[in-house]
Amino acid sequence: MKVKCFVFCLVGLVATLVTFTTVTAKTVVNSTAEEQAMVELTVYNNNLALVKDTRNVELPVGEGELNFMDVASHIMPVTVHARSLNYPEDFTVLEQTYQYDLMSPDKLLEKYVGKKIKIINWNEFQDRQDIVEAILLSTHRGQIYKINDEIYLGYPGYKVLPGVPEDFVTEPTLKWSYENRAEKAHKLEVSYLTTNINWKADYVMILDEDDTSSSISAWVTLNNESGVTYKNARLKLVAGKVHQVEETPGVYLMKSLAEAKIPQFEEKAFSEYHLYDLKRQTTIKNNETKQISLLRAFGVNTQKELLVYGTRNYFIEPYSEQTEKQPVSVYIKFKNSKENNLGIPLPAGIVRVYKEENGSLQFIGEDRMQHTPKDEEIRLKVGEAFDVVAERIQTDYREITSKLRESEWEITIKNHKEKDVTVGIVEPLLGNWEIIKSTHPYQKVDAFTVRFEVNIPRNQEIKVIYRVRVGL
Repeated sequence: MKVKCFVFCLVGLVATLVTFTTVTAKTVVNSTAEEQAMVELTVYNNNLALVKDTRNVELPVGEGELNFMDVASHIMPVTVHARSLNYPEDFTVLEQTYQYDLMSPDKLLEKYVGKKIKIINWNEFQDRQDIVEAILLSTHRGQIYKINDEIYLGYPGYKVLPGVPEDFVTEPTLKWSYENRAEKAHKLEVSYLTTNINWKADYVMILDEDDTSSSISAWVTLNNESGVTYKNARLKLVAGKVHQVEETPGVYLMKSLAEAKIPQFEEKAFSEYHLYDLKRQTTIKNNETKQISLLRAFGVNTQKELLVYGTRNYFIEPYSEQTEKQPVSVYIKFKNSKENNLGIPLPAGIVRVYKEENGSLQFIGEDRMQHTPKDEEIRLKVGEAFDVVAERIQTDYREITSKLRESEWEITIKNHKEKDVTVGIVEPLLGNWEIIKSTHPYQKVDAFTVRFEVNIPRNQEIKVIYRVRVGL
């Protein structure tokens, strides 16, 4: 009777274990880039990108595991978000992990700690291979082996392993434990942030012979070192630095729309940033630098400026009695307006300026342009004038009181060109100032700056003399 009861109980226990195993066993589904329906890539110009990877994935009903492969190796795991676009209420992520064991000799050996491997060493004296079986005890700060009941701290030769362990992930993989209640395939959208992908803008400006008109072209240079290829991606670029919290990386963007058209990209206002949307799909390979046309503009009205800048130190103490030569800086300026064949927000970048001379182009300088909204003026410094010379000398200095100074200045502009030129003299002043007398009219630019605008005929010179009183 006891034997029958024991057999009956044993059979019941086995049946229970089989049932439990059947219930708890989870189906593992692998999803690769081959299942991609759409990839959206939004790249920021501070080494950051938002990836939206949409795939058609068939999942069995119930609980299971999904290995989402072919993702960026520089992914920020805490930013991952997965959702079903067609059955959002029927797909729930229970657990999420990020696995990335980049295959290397050290990481592969770690998987064989406590297991038997082979070591092949070439015996030079007997001109043959020696094969030794060893148990790998540790790889921490060096390899430790057990061979024939002896412990070896390192051992010469090639290590031969039986194979790659099944649980060894050789590429970046997002792994989810999920619950699925839909019987049809999910349109699964996975979004995440990744680093090591960046973009910048570069401009080429070609001036006509009299410096009054120009053509401007811009190129986007996209550098992808994120560890994955984005095939047929919908590309968007964001100009402007987004705020990120150091402890928990993230992106904080706002809303708003305002449209303007450009040849390859469509620009939209995106709160405090600007979004440039490529009007077609493009493939961006891993470890690739790609250039895409951003805009082309012709007939842009431009103006050349020659400027001489002073410094505030001139007015608080006696200056050298010697004549001081000063550089005459050359600037090119234009307005970013629709009337000037532009009128779109321009992302920051280097502008390289060329001048057309007798049918050929010559490089004359470059400058970095900051992010510039529409209807703002852009001023680029391209170099210093060669045939226009400026000299400055302090002709008088008086310390009226401990806090009141008076000085007189003579600024000579020499024009060695065969045409007339206009030079702006910009003088930054201090405290409560007053220009007592001046040979030329001036403009008060702001509370502490005046500007003289002087026209110098060809092969002549002009002297600007003014006296200023400064209260410190």
